[in-house]
Parts: sequence; structure tokens; C-alpha cells
Amino acid sequence: MMTEKEIYDIPQEKFRFINLDDTLHDEKFSGEALGFFKDAWVRLRRNRVAILAMSMILFIVFMSIFAPMFSGYGYNDQNLNRLNMPPRVPGLEKIGIFDGSKTVNSVRKTSLSDPEKFPEGSVIEILREYTIKDVEMVDVKVNAYIYEGIGDEYFLMGTDYLGRDLWTRLWRGARISLIIAIVAVSANIFIGVVYGAVAGYYGGTTDIIMMRITEIIAAFPQVIVATLLILVLGTGIEAIILALVINGWIGTAKLVRGQFLRFKEREYVLAARTLGVPDKKLIFRHILPNSIGPVITRAMISVPNAIFSESFLAFIGLGLQAPEPSIGVLLSDAQKVLLTYPTQTLFPAILISVLLISFNLFGNGLRDAFDPTMRGTD
Repeated sequence: MMTEKEIYDIPQEKFRFINLDDTLHDEKFSGEALGFFKDAWVRLRRNRVAILAMSMILFIVFMSIFAPMFSGYGYNDQNLNRLNMPPRVPGLEKIGIFDGSKTVNSVRKTSLSDPEKFPEGSVIEILREYTIKDVEMVDVKVNAYIYEGIGDEYFLMGTDYLGRDLWTRLWRGARISLIIAIVAVSANIFIGVVYGAVAGYYGGTTDIIMMRITEIIAAFPQVIVATLLILVLGTGIEAIILALVINGWIGTAKLVRGQFLRFKEREYVLAARTLGVPDKKLIFRHILPNSIGPVITRAMISVPNAIFSESFLAFIGLGLQAPEPSIGVLLSDAQKVLLTYPTQTLFPAILISVLLISFNLFGNGLRDAFDPTMRGTD
């Protein structure tokens, strides 16, 4: 039986060298190296829903800039001969959709033959016939454009109570609302990221004091803050933006603080700190990129929320000063005639709904694209 020494005591001549004539090297990388943002863009492009939402946002931005220029009407052009006109769209009017028709109630049947009251071609259909005190009355559907004597004009979204073109006012209002929302959200994100990053990174007493300050600021209702600001600064874009910024950054600050508390003790942060990396670089180079997904998602969602907030302020009379429109101002004016002229509410409501859905879907796509755990994956 062989001993342990004899088993492991192998003579040198039993060994031989192999691959002496071969050149060993690592396999070459194929393709170009992707940076953080380029890798995020590659993954974002594969998300068809997010790209569709981004396209819709860009379309609305494009229309808000250029549509009022080519409508042929100014946003404050008033004409008392075309008050509350229904929408009339070329092509669709032939199939009975947005054909410029409206209902005229309680009309004497004999007056239908009067060309001064009902011009030729204005009556489309008699809806109902009835008698009131031996007088024959009818409810008729008329072509409002012929009925009002403006048969050669088209208002794609109708007109308001002062005869102003709602197409022009809606897209100009969308421009104003987007400017207010984007400026306010940008300021909120900047303040919230810096504030939350400092509080979450340093922690301890610094974190406690900074969070107590946010609780004090959040205790003031936004309506009261907005009212006081508007009383001091007047009803303008600056006052509304400031009202949205006063306590709008607090949610972002808390979100970023939570992300920093989550990531600051990770191994890569501890390694960087051990190598002497300064706090500023640790915060904005190592930790913040890993928190960017939720921040971007919140920013995208905050834009329509800011538009909703502006609409609410307009609803209670704290919106922009007339005649400047916004989506909130249009909805505030339209709700007064909702049952009589529902289309005046329909188009602003559709636009704000599309904005909300698009920003949410686009924000979800950006969140997935910027997720560091997905980097380098197909």
C-alpha cells in the first residue's frame, strides 16, 4: 500500500508543457461601448408605448406653438355675431359629426317660413312638434352657421361666450399651461433633489432638522399660499409658478432622501469613500444616478399634476388674468355652460386627459430605461 508521500511525490519527467507555441489573449469586444445615457436611450427606443407617449407629447407641444399662428383668428378676437358656435369640421360635417348644428327650442312653427329668422338651408330637421295655448311650437335642429349668417366660416372647436375661436384659445392655453407646469416642475425637481440628497446622505441631526422644516412648510395649504401670493403679486404666470413651487418640491425631496438612505451604505459607495472620493462626487456621481429613475418618473407625473393644480386655481378664480387663456381657464369658463354647450368642456378635457396619460406612460418608460439594474441587458 502506497504512503501519502509516495502518492504526491510525482517525478518531474512525468510533467510536460502544452500550448507553448500558442498566443493566448482575451476575446475582442464586438460593438461600441455604451455610456449610461446611451444605454438608457437604446432601451427606451425598444419601449413602443413610451415612444408613442413621447410622440404624443411632442405633437401637443408642436401644436401649442404653431397651431394658433395658422388658425386665422386671434386668441382674443371677439365677435358677438358668433357666440357659442358649435364645432364645424370640413369633411366630418357631411357625415353628421361636428357639422355645426344646434337645437333651437320653442319656436313658432309659422316662423320657419320666415327667411329673416330662418334663412334658406338653415333648418336641418324638426325634432318635436307640440302645442302651447293653441299655438303650434316646434324644436328644430338648425345649421348654426347658416342660421347666424356666417355660413362660409369654420370653427373646428366652436366659439365661446364672447365669440372667440376655441381652437386658437385651446392651443394657446396649452402653451401657457405647459410653460407653467414645466417651469414649476423643473424648479421643484432641482430644489427637491438637492435638498433630499443632502438630508439623506448626511443623515443624523442634519436629516432630522431638514425633514422638520419640510413638515412645517407642508403644513400650509396650497390654496392659502396661492391666495396670499396672488394678492401680493397679482394674477400672473409668475405668481402661479411660485405658488406651485412653494411646497411642490417636498415630495421629491422625500423621495430622493429615501433613495439616498437606501444606497449610501452600498459597497460601491463605501469603496469610493475609502478611496477618498469627496462627498459632492459621491452624491451626484455615484448615488444620484441610481436614484434617477424614480425622480424622472415623478417629474413626468408632476407635469400634468401641475396643470391640474393650475386648473383648480383658475376654477376658484385665482387663474390667469383675462384675456390670457390656459387649459384651467378654459375649463373654468366651460363648466358654467356644461349642460348647454358640452363641447366647450369636451376638448380641453380630452387634451388634459391625453397629457396625463402620455406623461404617465412616458415616465414609466424612462423609469425602466434609467434603471441601473437593467444596464447592459437586451
